[in-house]
Amino acid sequence: MSVAIPFLAFLLVGAFAAYHRLRLVYWAAITVTVLLACWLLGANGVATVIAALLVAAIAVPLLIPSVRKSLITTPLLKFFRKVLPPLSQTERIALETGSVGFEGELFTGDPDWQKLLDYPKPQLTAEEQAFLDGPVEELCSMINDWEITHVHADLPPELWDYIKANKFFGMIIPKEYGGLGFSALAHHKVIQKLASMSSVVSSTVGVPNSLGPGELLNHYGTKEQKDHYLPRLAIGQEVPCFGLTGPFAGSDATSIPDYGIVCKGEWAGANVLGVRLTFDKRYITLAPVATLVGLAFRMYDPDGLIGDTNDIGITLALLPRETPGVEIGRRHFPLNSPFQNGPIHGKDVFIPLSQLIGGAEMAGKGWNMLNECLAVGRSITLPSTASGGAKAGAVVTGAYARIRKQFGLSVGRFEGVEEALARIGGKAYMISALSQATAAAVDRGDVPSVPSAIAKYHCTSMSREVISDVMDVVGGKGIILGPKNFAGRSWQAAPIAITVEGANIMTRSLLIFGQGAILCHPWVMKEMKAAQDPDAQRGLEEFDRNLFGHIGFAISNAVRSFWFGLTGAKIGAAPGDDYTRRYFRKLDRYSANLALMADVSMLTLGGKLKFKESLSGRLGDVLSHVYMTSAMLKRYHDEGAPQADQPLLAWAFHDSVHKIELALSAALRNFPIRPVGWLMWLLIFPWGRRAEAPGDRLSRRVAALLMAPNEARSRLAEGVFMTPCENNPGGRIDSYLAKAIAAEPVERKFLKAMKSKGIEALDYDAQLDEAVREGHITVEERALLVELRELTLDAITVDDFDTEELRSAGYRAPTQPSSESREAA
Repeated sequence: MSVAIPFLAFLLVGAFAAYHRLRLVYWAAITVTVLLACWLLGANGVATVIAALLVAAIAVPLLIPSVRKSLITTPLLKFFRKVLPPLSQTERIALETGSVGFEGELFTGDPDWQKLLDYPKPQLTAEEQAFLDGPVEELCSMINDWEITHVHADLPPELWDYIKANKFFGMIIPKEYGGLGFSALAHHKVIQKLASMSSVVSSTVGVPNSLGPGELLNHYGTKEQKDHYLPRLAIGQEVPCFGLTGPFAGSDATSIPDYGIVCKGEWAGANVLGVRLTFDKRYITLAPVATLVGLAFRMYDPDGLIGDTNDIGITLALLPRETPGVEIGRRHFPLNSPFQNGPIHGKDVFIPLSQLIGGAEMAGKGWNMLNECLAVGRSITLPSTASGGAKAGAVVTGAYARIRKQFGLSVGRFEGVEEALARIGGKAYMISALSQATAAAVDRGDVPSVPSAIAKYHCTSMSREVISDVMDVVGGKGIILGPKNFAGRSWQAAPIAITVEGANIMTRSLLIFGQGAILCHPWVMKEMKAAQDPDAQRGLEEFDRNLFGHIGFAISNAVRSFWFGLTGAKIGAAPGDDYTRRYFRKLDRYSANLALMADVSMLTLGGKLKFKESLSGRLGDVLSHVYMTSAMLKRYHDEGAPQADQPLLAWAFHDSVHKIELALSAALRNFPIRPVGWLMWLLIFPWGRRAEAPGDRLSRRVAALLMAPNEARSRLAEGVFMTPCENNPGGRIDSYLAKAIAAEPVERKFLKAMKSKGIEALDYDAQLDEAVREGHITVEERALLVELRELTLDAITVDDFDTEELRSAGYRAPTQPSSESREAA
């Protein structure tokens, strides 16, 4: 036998053991056994001995703890402490307050997909469903978005009253305090439905149920604070806002210059110990109408009145609107979307310590409190708003594209429009699955720091892409604002969601992978804690255990990446059904790629990685798309794996994996240490990039789903308001679809008669009459065409106004000078 056989056996057994993650002792035993078999079968003896010595050289020092620790672990621990990136207080708190759910599996390189599929299907309670079918449906029917955005620049009084009376502001407040006590899923469904009618209304309802006084009091408030404020918040007696962002502290919230000095002052007629505040906040939603202001500030105690610490840290407080010195009421005007938003100012505003959220003992813990609540709130409001807008946009635009005709053909039949419709449908499916997945994670008890960042960034970004395509398809119908427009305000407001709750650029380039690589990685956080353990011996023991677990993990992911790349991830066990099994295999590959790239990046770049934002952003894209595709597969199976939905799932999946490979290739081509990038390319893309974007045939199938009634389209539209009432132009267009399709054969017959039979009338009604007289169509068919004409006209008609209607109420037209004054001039 060849000299190479023992070495080939050594490599193959090592690869097999790494792929299946066998323990080191098992690898050594199997390798020795195989080498012995090679020798007995006639392999070169010298080569066999050399291969056996290699096994011994690797296994013996690693399997003897004392040797391993002295020769390997101790030097590596010193190196690890040097390259360990320094964590700011902001980063440390963010990592400590988040929890890890299924996203942790995605960093293993071998996710337990069955665990994902075994999670209970998200379900509303009967009470929650009744609220959606009752008060939410009624509120949607009351919404006139044109009047809100153009006439009132606010919700009309009857909407404010209805929202408060039906406890829309109290969805997250427990029933014991008079709230609704709804699940995160119900919260998501309510915001989604409202957003399908008006982002102003969904924002107004969403903010009090997101990061703000209600959630903070529920988690951290004193008994007295809860008993007093929560019942009032639940019924809208108090309208809350939360002041965090200021002119000099946007994304870097821990650097807020707003401060409070511990001192004594007057409150309710008594001289008490409290805090004198100076603050300058902006972009605060609901501030102009708020009666209760939550405030984040840095607290100082220079005179040692409550302890021996001068800089106590970020602290949260409650300020009633009428507190002397609070300046509130003016409004910002965010991109013509008049949800209540404005600045809050205050100088030397005194409040007692009892107004600190959680009381004096929670002073200085504000950033921890905010991070924990932000992860939950960010999982719901913006992703749900994006979902409602995208789903409504998909079904209405599909109907419009079928009804609207040019050159005698539905515009949706043109290939360019089909491409746009496919993007709209596929992204709406993805946004819907992702927003529901993060809500379900909250209901499972997670504090989903990483998934909430993924959902916020990608739902809002994709929603902006969806409305861009919607505007391209509907054309003039979208750009002419007025009561008949269903898309224009969404187009205007799209950048707002991109900006708030952490700017999207920062979220992508810093948060998603930056947090995920440490928080979700199975070994890194454990190694960091071990390296920082003040007990040196215990730290060494823990570091040794985690280090060699990590080394085996990294080798395994290198082998798995190479194997999946060679085979195209077409081989191996996977869950799912005959349709989705191939998708799970592909995600196994990208999970291994992600874990390998995370390890290589952290090992080679160390603390510099946090400053390589382009690399971090690209790896964040990989993590995001693996998470999003897993959410789609979970949704698909939860809904019974409906065959009708397969084009939507396939389009969204192929779009995601194409972007995963683009992100990986960009990360490798631009890797700061070029030889490392070349080596990783060979492991990850041995045949080059193979994933392709969705093709034309698939795009055509998705577009066809949006342009005809079917079960997949109905499922996509679930949870949005499509009732065809006067104030819902999108709902009316959607309701016309079936009638328009039914009339199409008659319309084709009539148009054929117009071209070939010489109908001479110019007026449409006269043409129909002539067609009836000549026997080309029947009286009943004429009625169908009349109805088609009417509904088409409503679908495509845009608004026009008298000039005075478009002028501001405060505008005064300049008076024209008289002829005498003109002559004098």
